[in-house]
Order: sequence, then structure tokens, then C-alpha cells
Amino acid sequence: MRTVILIPCYNEAVTIKKVINDFQRVMPHADIYVYDNNSTDGTDKIAKAEGAIVRYEYRQGKGNVVRSMFRDIDADCYIMVDGDDTYPAEAAPELEKEILEKRADMVIGDRLSSTYFTENKRPFHNSGNIFVRKSINKIFDSDLHDIMTGMRAFDYDFVKSYPVHSKEFEIETEMSIFALNHNFKLVEVPIDYRDRADGSFSKLNTFSDGFKVIRVILSLFRDTRPLSFFSLMTLILLIIAFAYFYPVLISFLDTGTVLKIPTLISVGVVFLTAVMIFLSGVILHVLKKQHDQNFEQHLTLIRLARDAGNKKDN
Repeated sequence: MRTVILIPCYNEAVTIKKVINDFQRVMPHADIYVYDNNSTDGTDKIAKAEGAIVRYEYRQGKGNVVRSMFRDIDADCYIMVDGDDTYPAEAAPELEKEILEKRADMVIGDRLSSTYFTENKRPFHNSGNIFVRKSINKIFDSDLHDIMTGMRAFDYDFVKSYPVHSKEFEIETEMSIFALNHNFKLVEVPIDYRDRADGSFSKLNTFSDGFKVIRVILSLFRDTRPLSFFSLMTLILLIIAFAYFYPVLISFLDTGTVLKIPTLISVGVVFLTAVMIFLSGVILHVLKKQHDQNFEQHLTLIRLARDAGNKKDN
């Protein structure tokens, strides 16, 4: 069984040495990969000096780094952690155990159930995490506690079947929704969280990255729950149509004459649009079911290929 530690990094010279040393101490059997994303502060040199395997991703953005890591590396257990020393290496063995004992396809390091709200000094990040968690749990009928954590563990099947779309920090949200949508086994493990060390700065922009996350949630809601999404759009349009149609109807009942013909025409157009949107949702729902069936077949092929490779190695 091979375990790898994956550390995406962009200008983490202040903390990367400690992160590597901590994982070397706690997980001596694991290979540590640092993927440098155009750092200018010597992060890669420090990582090499500490014995990590350093690779480079020149397309900027954490999502691009994750895409490369998942494509490049074959392992039985993947533990991904940020290079900012906010997550404890001591939690890694428990995450690894859940994966290797086949109890989970993805293990989520749950910060929000432990020390996050007392350690984190950025109040908008606190409220943003709560909003994202409640939105996704509502839309996908789930009960996850931490959607956007940067410490996770994955098995081979998840890594090789996960199509990375996001380019930046919204990647964690996309991972969570992908796992929920495809019924992967999820386990949450509470972990401690500590704020960044002095001299270490977050690359997140609270508002711009927050809007990106919201956009990802909406787009994935549309793509993964098309019938619900387009039914909601239909309902909104029908409410608007009825609001404008009701005065016309009352006037007609009183006078026997349609006094606002342009309004009636507009209401008819909105109604027909609502019907077309609903039918589009039905069609997309059927197509998604076919896609899910194809995905399950694809996942089976991945497992067969992995098992064949293991037998060949043995």
C-alpha cells in the first residue's frame, strides 16, 4: 500500500519546511510531493532541501495544481494538505486509515467542528464557510460539516475518476459536490486548525473568491440537479406571469373586455418560456441519468485496471 502526501504551494517559504518535517515525522512511510505553482520566494528550494519530491505546475491556480497531481501520481492513499501549516500532520494517520481500510473514498478533515472559529481571524471567511455548507447541504440533501477544508484524503478510484474543472480555490467545493453527486463514500474526521504563522499570508480574496465559489455551486446545482434547477426557474417565471395576468383577468371578468392586450401577450410569452424551460429540465434529467450510468461503468473499468496492475506488480 502506497501513501503519498500532496502539498500544493504558492509562496509558502515561511511554513513549508515545518509542514514537510511534520509529515516526515508522523508519516515516515509516505512520499511527500510539493507542487510549486510559480512561487517567487524559494519555496521549491526549501522543499528540495528537506527531502520532498518537487514538481512544477506553471498554470496559476490551485485547481490546475490538483489536476496535475491527480494525473501524475498513482497511489493507494492520497493525502492533500495546504503548505501554510494550518493543518496538523498528526491527523494524517487517521485519514489514511479510513482510506486503506476501505471505509471511505474521500475523507474530509473537518475544521469547523473543532478550532476553526476560534483560530481564524478573518470573520468573513467564517460566515462564508457557514453559508457554503448550508447551501450545499440544502441543495444536495447532505449533512457535511466542512465543505471547503484544505486537508483531505482520497482513494485511487476517486482521484482517477474526478474531472477537475475549477482552476482556483473553488476546487474544494467542487470536490465535495462531485463526491455527493456520484455517491462516493464520505467520512469526516474532526481536525484541529491553527491560524497562519506570522509572516505567512493567505492568497484568498474574501469577496472575489467567495463569488467564484457561489458561481460554482450554482453551476453544479444546474448540472447535477437539472430537474430541480429548471423546475425552480419555471416556478419563478409562472409566479411572474400570474402576477401580471391576475389584474387582466379581474378586469376581463368585470368588463368582459381585455384592456391590456400587450400585457396579455407578454404573459403568454413568459408562460411558454416557462414550459420550454421545464421541458429542458426533463430532457437534461434523463441525459444526466444516462451520464451517471456511464460514469459507473467508467469507475468499474478504473477498478479493473488498478487490480490488474496490482496483480502484475505482485
